[in-house]
Amino acid sequence: MNPSSKSRLNITIIVIAIGFLVLALGGYLNPIIGSALQPVYAVQTWITTRYQALQDYFNAPTDISRLRERNAELEAGFARLQTEIIQLQQQVSEVEILSELLDFARAQPENQYQAAAVIARDPSPFLKYVIINKGSDDGLRRGMPVVNAQGLVGRVASVTANAARVQLIIDPSSSVNVRIQPAESDAVMRGSITGDLSLDLIPQAATVTAGNLVLTSGLGGNFPPNILIGQVNSVRQEATALFQSATIQSVVDFSRLEIVLVIINFSPIDITPLIPDEAITP
Repeated sequence: MNPSSKSRLNITIIVIAIGFLVLALGGYLNPIIGSALQPVYAVQTWITTRYQALQDYFNAPTDISRLRERNAELEAGFARLQTEIIQLQQQVSEVEILSELLDFARAQPENQYQAAAVIARDPSPFLKYVIINKGSDDGLRRGMPVVNAQGLVGRVASVTANAARVQLIIDPSSSVNVRIQPAESDAVMRGSITGDLSLDLIPQAATVTAGNLVLTSGLGGNFPPNILIGQVNSVRQEATALFQSATIQSVVDFSRLEIVLVIINFSPIDITPLIPDEAITP
């Protein structure tokens, strides 16, 4: 090939290249290029998909192990939070109880109190007793009244150096001399196996209705007067009976006793030797 032919060929190639470049820049060749590269794209996509699947397969055990560890950490953290919440709730409950007891003690300044925590309950379904964590070393004596912020709980039945057994007023063998307000009538309150409270020996002439308050009367020497016990639920009056009877709803929730107060400056008086055997009242 002579020089002139070679030069013309080069010029032709350059012109064709410039033409293709102009067409490409103008977007006229995009459909053609896209069609030509479509098989390449398909192959590339297939390879990428298979590579990702293989990578996920080999990484799966590690990911599962990490997820399990993370799940265990979250469960442990959740359990810790639940424990902290329960502890905070207990602290708040104790603070509220102590605050109520303090208000009660301030409202009864004539009495001296020893606070005690309930640490056990009598397992027998026929006895209603609790054990408190204060005893004779703390000034407790047999017969001392026990109250909480709501009202009368019971009295100390027996004492050791560091603990005491408290007979609740709902115990079947418990009896308390009470006064019904505003009827100004005396009666005797008794416990029962079921834990219900009842009033006996209410004079027939007394006007007693549901909602009347029941307080200790102080008679009998076992309890100081005017400690709230509860309200009259219902009254039973029979024309042929000597006395009326009634049921009481106690203001104290005996199933949730936690902290109580023992009145340590009250000394019960045993008047049993002075009462004739045939006496009606206890």
